[in-house]
Amino acid sequence: MFGRRNQRSLDVAEAMAGQRAGHLHIVDVREDHERARGSVPGSRHLPLSQLQQRLDELPADRFVAFICQSGRRSAMAATAARRAGVDAYDVSGGMTARERKGSDIDMRTT
Repeated sequence: MFGRRNQRSLDVAEAMAGQRAGHLHIVDVREDHERARGSVPGSRHLPLSQLQQRLDELPADRFVAFICQSGRRSAMAATAARRAGVDAYDVSGGMTARERKGSDIDMRTT
């Protein structure tokens, strides 16, 4: 699943499967007020506005997949992380695609 160097986007199902298997860490790059509406259970919050300063906080032992609301910011985050040497992907369609698919959303703010 994650060995595809030329494929740098994952769909929601691939991202959730990778997270469940422990191979993938999901990072939510939305801002606080967006995340307050719900998040991926087990995801880490790292707003895109803080990403450059905090790239060293990303796990080195797993793939990282970034998620936002629609997929645009997560693609930017994944590109920046890859430039810093992180094996990073973006979740295409973001939370909007996740909601359409009917996946679990954690309504607690974390």
